[in-house]
Amino acid sequence: MEPNSSGVRRRLDRPLPPPPEALRRGPFRAGTFRSPLHEPRTTVVLGRWLGAAVLVCFLTGLAGHLLQDPPAWLSGVLPARPVDGYRFTQGLHVVSGIAAIPLTGAKLWTVYPRLFEWPPARSVLHALERLGIAVLVAALLLELFTGLLNTLQWYPWPFPFRQTHFWLGWLATGGLLVHLAAKAPLIARNWRRPQASVPGRRAFLASVTAAVGAVTLTTAGQTVPWLRGLDLLAPRRPDIGSQGLPVNRTAAQAGTVTVPADWRLRVDGPQPYTLDLDDLARLPQHDAVLPIACVEGWSASARWTGVRLADLLALAGAPTGTAVRVTSLEADGPYRVMEMPAQYVDDPLTLLALRVNGETLNADHGFPARIIAPNRPGVLQTKWVARIEVVR
Repeated sequence: MEPNSSGVRRRLDRPLPPPPEALRRGPFRAGTFRSPLHEPRTTVVLGRWLGAAVLVCFLTGLAGHLLQDPPAWLSGVLPARPVDGYRFTQGLHVVSGIAAIPLTGAKLWTVYPRLFEWPPARSVLHALERLGIAVLVAALLLELFTGLLNTLQWYPWPFPFRQTHFWLGWLATGGLLVHLAAKAPLIARNWRRPQASVPGRRAFLASVTAAVGAVTLTTAGQTVPWLRGLDLLAPRRPDIGSQGLPVNRTAAQAGTVTVPADWRLRVDGPQPYTLDLDDLARLPQHDAVLPIACVEGWSASARWTGVRLADLLALAGAPTGTAVRVTSLEADGPYRVMEMPAQYVDDPLTLLALRVNGETLNADHGFPARIIAPNRPGVLQTKWVARIEVVR
């Protein structure tokens, strides 16, 4: 007869033979960890702060991922408004991720004596629980580590960052939910403020709060304009750069330093045509104040001037509701070819920009022409545009 679930659990809970006491050395000795802060209430307080940061980081990261690389079924319904949507979600993603770093360190400090508990595994179920915690901690630390280095645009690993970061986010968040379910009784007992006070708890929690506030205030300025004066630890100042904007990928890095003297924009549709810069300048020009928002967390607004993308498609005989494919002059790169759903194409703020902040685009900002659209990641604001074609 097959055992029922309760029978299986009893077998998994059956105590394992204890290891010999002679092996209990170093940190495994009883009484090694004497700080009163290695206790459940402190852990629960830090855990709910960290849980909130991880949840916000996961949800905003998921939103950013879907805007940057949407599945086919979602591509046509992503919103073009609000214009600052991606700027807000990606900025909050990086801010919450950075805030989670000191919270993770503090949380791990309160519980690390459990790494040396005796016996190391009391039962098979206890061993599986510890294995799950190890996976959670490893996934969370790797997620935060790779995310922090991404803000610096430094990738010292052989695997692709974006895909790895995405799946690590699912693994860490799923592991966190399983951990919360397993520890629910302990969390419930220590959720409310206890009657007994532990010496040093308030000072410790205040120190953690100060650390989180410090790293947040000194990095959030790369996204939050009114915190820009405190932007001491962020990788970049969004108001510093050529033509008033930073540049992630220069013309030299993209291999487009020299634009062909006979450059012409090709627009392919029912009635294809080509235009040079003079032709584009003679078309109706429009202004749009839109941000460049990058996956590294920084963003900056600028005033862009150019031709509405919808007007260019209308000249090619393309109807409203048409999606396009945009091809760059750059020699190589994962976003050399970009597809734009119809809702962005039809938006009157979406431009083929020729000028920024009153100046002709320089090479690093996409001369002779670039795409600028609302609520789009910076990597999809294609520079050095050579061709626009209708996607049938």
